Amino acid sequence: MAANTAGARLEAQWRDILSVHARTMCEIDRVLHPHGLGASDFEVLDILADETPEQGSQCRVQNIAGRVHLSQSALSRLIARLEKDGLVLRSVCEEDRRGVWVALTERGRELHALVLPLQREVLTRTLTGV
Repeated sequence: MAANTAGARLEAQWRDILSVHARTMCEIDRVLHPHGLGASDFEVLDILADETPEQGSQCRVQNIAGRVHLSQSALSRLIARLEKDGLVLRSVCEEDRRGVWVALTERGRELHALVLPLQREVLTRTLTGV
């Protein structure tokens, strides 16, 4: 009986985590939609802003892949869309032709700076209840 109770508590905790995640992602999508972004778009821009603080610096796509919850193909499509929108630039790694570099454009940096407070406000509201 104790094992079932412990298992039930773990299952309830897991479902609570999933619920908070879903609500948070939906709310981020809602507040960023007027700016042409979704939650996953923002996550990639945010990682790039952290990884490449100086204009012109680049990040390997595989470094982004380890930090977002997207398949490799979904991440590639997302980056292609961000590039089409003028928010990032992609280039092939000269040392390893299989590798791809990605960098924020000036427009991407400006949009990230504009929407960062919106995303942080959602996180504060949904994760701390404030």
